[in-house]
Amino acid sequence: MPWEWEIRPEKAPAAPGAFSHEAGDGPLAAMHLWPYRSLPRRGFVAVIGVAFLLFLVPLLAFVGTSSLWWILPPAMGALWLLWFFIEKSYRDGEILEELRLWSDHIRLTRHGPHGRHHEWEANPYWVSVHLYRTGGPVENYVTLKGNNREVELGAFLSEDERPQLYREIAGLLRQVKTARPR
Repeated sequence: MPWEWEIRPEKAPAAPGAFSHEAGDGPLAAMHLWPYRSLPRRGFVAVIGVAFLLFLVPLLAFVGTSSLWWILPPAMGALWLLWFFIEKSYRDGEILEELRLWSDHIRLTRHGPHGRHHEWEANPYWVSVHLYRTGGPVENYVTLKGNNREVELGAFLSEDERPQLYREIAGLLRQVKTARPR
């Protein structure tokens, strides 16, 4: 899964008020989410190398002729475009969402491509998690609603992964709400 629990709670805190944001305690749970990368950097180098060799094979027939200089620029241009668009895909996919949960506070931070940064905070007692099977920008759209705002969570995940994320977040919020004094 393209998310990991930095701090994974095994059960609700024993004492009410444990893991309090207001008291300066560390979070009860912390999760990082990121887009799945089907082509790691090492694979990127291999793709460019293989593409270069495949472009080179037909060019070998033209070595020593003036036709090589007519064929070489478009071939190298195509190789450059392949490199450019794969690199652009990496830059556009530089997304990291961090969810941190205390007994009295929840914070979602999204570090987006090109240095964009967004934060959302609320009291977890009033936060609800929603799964929109249809009607959202993607299928199985997961949102957190609280503090008069609804924010998306993990929209870059596959439609099979989002329901699992929903179940984990919903269970975690239930733990916090039942352990919290009213």
